[in-house]
Amino acid sequence: KSQNAIDDLQEELIDRFGKMPDAAKALIETHRLRIAAMPVGIIKIDAHAESAVLQFEPKPPIDPMRIIELIQKNRHIKLNGQDKLRITASMPDLAARVAQVKTTIRSLAA
Repeated sequence: KSQNAIDDLQEELIDRFGKMPDAAKALIETHRLRIAAMPVGIIKIDAHAESAVLQFEPKPPIDPMRIIELIQKNRHIKLNGQDKLRITASMPDLAARVAQVKTTIRSLAA
């Protein structure tokens, strides 16, 4: 439910089992993104090598002008239906996908 709880869980996993495999790292990062996305009303994140789709809840708790400004400032971000944003960018690995989605979430929350 919080970034601190995820940090504690990650530390415990490393203490007990050693270096985390890629699948475990992906799971931890997925939960970090979920927590970061909640305040801006994002309920689903679907990220792939060439694009990511962020789906908002029906009435997100952010000013719609933030979404419009984000789209206007970033040509690689577009509306995808009435409740989704599509980010088109090269994201070949987990770290790149996480970084791109985090950047977008931070821009919405600012």
